[in-house]
Amino acid sequence: MSTLLTGIGELVTNDPERQGDRRDGPLGIIERAAVVVEGARVAWVGAAAEAPAADAVVDAGGRAVLPGFVDSHSHLVFAGDRAEEFAARMAGTAYAAGGIRTTVAATRAATDEQLLSGARRLVGEMLRQGTTTVEVKSGYGLTVRDEARSLAVARMLTEETTYLGAHVVPDGTTPEEYVALVTGPMLDAAIEHARWVDAFCERGAFDADQARTVLLAGMDRGLSGRLHANQLGPGPGVQLACELGLTAVDHCTYLDDADVGALRDSGTVATLLPGVEFSTRQPYPDARRLLDAGVTVALASDCNPGSSFTSSMPFCVALAVREMGLTPAEAVWAATAGGARALDRDDVGVLAVGRRADLVLLDAPSHVHLAYRPGVPLVAGVWQFGRPVLGGA
Repeated sequence: MSTLLTGIGELVTNDPERQGDRRDGPLGIIERAAVVVEGARVAWVGAAAEAPAADAVVDAGGRAVLPGFVDSHSHLVFAGDRAEEFAARMAGTAYAAGGIRTTVAATRAATDEQLLSGARRLVGEMLRQGTTTVEVKSGYGLTVRDEARSLAVARMLTEETTYLGAHVVPDGTTPEEYVALVTGPMLDAAIEHARWVDAFCERGAFDADQARTVLLAGMDRGLSGRLHANQLGPGPGVQLACELGLTAVDHCTYLDDADVGALRDSGTVATLLPGVEFSTRQPYPDARRLLDAGVTVALASDCNPGSSFTSSMPFCVALAVREMGLTPAEAVWAATAGGARALDRDDVGVLAVGRRADLVLLDAPSHVHLAYRPGVPLVAGVWQFGRPVLGGA
């Protein structure tokens, strides 16, 4: 069955063949547009006046339509709450990686059903705010059993699952002993549920040699690599990610010229997580510097209970425009097509023939309103796999 979604005031396609020289250049915008959806895929895109017939017709009523957001970095499988830690930060306590251990204890004590219920609730929050593709990491178990079951829970909700056994070194072991566990029995137990391998290369977590060992072990077993790096200060993580040819390196808050050059030359995506800086009061990454150098930039929520407990990609878009130097068009592209690049996906983040029919309808005439009206619930409808899952036209 085919459906014609017509009456679209502004259609963001992200289609390179439609990109122009205007300020919305990366978005490939079509005014007064229509989309034909057949099954789970886009069958036609163009001006509404030229739209072909379809089995059903839905009128968007002049709303803006864009691809579903692609959130390429989240930590949704956890238990417990760290509101007191947040309050302490707002009172002046500095953020440090060690707070992760609080969530680890609660997660280990939770049942599979409790973990799934909590993660499913957050995925639902994301969907209501326009996120149709989400990556979910482990990393709050840090034992063979708990990392494997965290990934099994994540796999029930998304195909984009990441093994993050190397999040922090748990109490009662040495870094050397723990890396051996992460690259041995824990990897054996986790690998059937994971697509990606990740590590937290940061002071208080893992150094470059340890992170390299973890990443290479996972990549040797067929997982694709990504990395947390340069969040808390300058460090070797971004250079390591580029050296290994990882698909994405995330945070990228503290960069020198060599880091920016390596990102540009390697093609590794720099995933920026503005919710973290909002929640920790750290400096925001300089996205303008990265874009001007030719680096591919993605935006993601980093939804987690400690440093960024937001599930809202529209909020991240608004922060990126206000605090990181992106134009509204660049921020929307980074939250859709950029996120798809960070997940090595070509079927999402773009509205073009043959791509997955994941769409967001905004109660607004333009994508600019995502930054222009921060905090306002503008998502009026969401289509996923070619069918409406939230609201309507």
